[in-house]
Amino acid sequence: MSWLGVDVGGTFTDLVFLDREGGRLQVLKTPSTPSDQSEGILVGIGRLSLEAKSLERIVHGTTVATNTALEADGARLAVLATEGHRDVLVVGRGNRMAIYNIKARPNRPLVPRSRCVEVRERLGVDGAVAIPLDEENVAAVGRHLAEENVEAVAVCFLHSYANGDHERRAAEILSRFLPKAVITTSSEVLPEYREYERFSTTALNAYVAPRMRRYLGELRNRLGSAGISASLSIMTSNGGTLPAERVEAMPVLSMLSGPAAGVIAASFVGHAANFPDIVTCDMGGTSTDVCLVRGGEFSMTTDGKVAAFPVKIRQIDINTVGAGGGSIAAVSGGFLTVGPRSAKAYPGPACFGRGGTEPTVTDANVALGRLGTDQLLGGEIRLDHAAATAAVARLGHELGLSTERMAEGILRIAVVSMAGAIKEVSVLRGIDPRDFALLSYGGAGPLQAAAIADELGMRTVVVPPMPGNFSAFGLLVADVRRDFVRTRVATVDTLSPADVQAMLAELIEVGEAELEAAGFPPDRRRFAASLDMRYSGQSFELSVPVESDLADMAKLVNGFETVYRTRYGGTTTAPIEIVSYRVAAWGLSDKPALPSVDTAGHTMEAAQRGQRSIVFDGTSHPTPILDRERMPINAAAFGPVVIEEAGSSTIVPPSWSVERDRIGCLVLRRREESNQ
Repeated sequence: MSWLGVDVGGTFTDLVFLDREGGRLQVLKTPSTPSDQSEGILVGIGRLSLEAKSLERIVHGTTVATNTALEADGARLAVLATEGHRDVLVVGRGNRMAIYNIKARPNRPLVPRSRCVEVRERLGVDGAVAIPLDEENVAAVGRHLAEENVEAVAVCFLHSYANGDHERRAAEILSRFLPKAVITTSSEVLPEYREYERFSTTALNAYVAPRMRRYLGELRNRLGSAGISASLSIMTSNGGTLPAERVEAMPVLSMLSGPAAGVIAASFVGHAANFPDIVTCDMGGTSTDVCLVRGGEFSMTTDGKVAAFPVKIRQIDINTVGAGGGSIAAVSGGFLTVGPRSAKAYPGPACFGRGGTEPTVTDANVALGRLGTDQLLGGEIRLDHAAATAAVARLGHELGLSTERMAEGILRIAVVSMAGAIKEVSVLRGIDPRDFALLSYGGAGPLQAAAIADELGMRTVVVPPMPGNFSAFGLLVADVRRDFVRTRVATVDTLSPADVQAMLAELIEVGEAELEAAGFPPDRRRFAASLDMRYSGQSFELSVPVESDLADMAKLVNGFETVYRTRYGGTTTAPIEIVSYRVAAWGLSDKPALPSVDTAGHTMEAAQRGQRSIVFDGTSHPTPILDRERMPINAAAFGPVVIEEAGSSTIVPPSWSVERDRIGCLVLRRREESNQ
């Protein structure tokens, strides 16, 4: 039997096929098809040597939900709100996104005010009914929305996190008038307080759901036509997977689908390579995603955003910057900029030969000789050195720079942008990135990894096996995961350990039921509990890990103060509050092994496939080109060196060394360290 991981990016669709019986891994890249991601997937599957009937599991990382939100082409949406509160999504928060622009226009709400409809009902903060739901009012709204051809409805009532009965009943009534529409309730999507964030997350879920439903339905049909009946799962933003049917109803869970898979794979490989403290750097064609992993554990957050819309679901704390291989370099306001505008898959960088004329990061690498043109990129794209050089030269002429200086300038700006993203998850939180290794992947990541490390003063870079398909590999090592939350605000001194245990037990019970229904036996289930806590009067909380059988409230207080002191440097004497209770539930799946490293007869001499001139710091260097798969284990090569493989190339600058470790990772070290 076999598994397949499929990660769709803005430029390439990456596939990793695992033959579980033979232990064989096969990787493939094929250009993405943005108009219909399933086309690129089926093209890739057709190029893999697999038997359709032997395929038992497909795990998919998709950007359909994210792209729908970013491109603002989702469903015709309506929102039901408590009477008097139709403007929650319009008003939002009072913070200014453009601080120094007094003429800055507010963000356009996801749904026009004309389709934010009020309903007579009201709950108290404790969930008690203050005004019963007016069911005739809801029915009238349903008839009106049917006439308006509404495709999706988000039901968002005040304080429904404490009592979802009104929302559920309203959804039942609406479904009679809108049988084909997607109807989502905030008590199902996000049973937490903070009305704006809860309403926004629910509205966004409803907005993207019809398109996600159509896409996954079409993908299943195409797979079926190809004779594939394997179960289809989707990677979610919290680092776990869910059956496609669940994600159809809750597509907001998949907003960070691909980047999350990369972090899961990085944590897995970092542990195997004895690098538990890493900063991940996933540089693809359109963007770069970074995440800090300490002791093998990555941070979670509920403060995510897609475009201008808050997404408060539990997700891996990933920071994204618009700098990738396809990022376009241009002059804007008299300054050179690189990204966030991207050449995407079509027409792509100038070197793709598909009609692109503007220079990109990939073109700069080709012009400098860092990215070779003798092998097909993604197995089918012949890179055009002349086209890349011409595109860079045109921009250089505009700025009065030589082609080489222009290309290095493009890369320099891209590197600074990516280093800035890493500083946001490290330096700005009091963490020194020099204490971490940079684990770089994505098709473009290993090309820039050493330069990013130099910018940050980091001394070690790790390039894992299959870097160009690494997120797709992460899909195969991810467990099933669900996160459950309940908001109940109370000060610690009014609660007993039994109160905390009871609330967590309710969430664990729900998790047990879900994992049992998914087929996981008790010994394959794992749970972790945490509390969102703060000092009374504060507006934001910190997540504090807690035992589900907590027996001592003093231990909980100490745990909160430790987390608070680590983040802010001190504590206060104010009362401490518990705001929300959280439980993460995992269904533990089997993990594929990393590809075995065959070292028979491998030497540096055998690995060298030639050399070419490459520009570093304005100087051309004759640089050896090594085949990664032929490199021996634990033998150092000194830069400048380029290491090539299917899907990616790794640049080792003159001040760095590189060796291949026992599990096949490339470990780059700054030269002064390697000589000690």
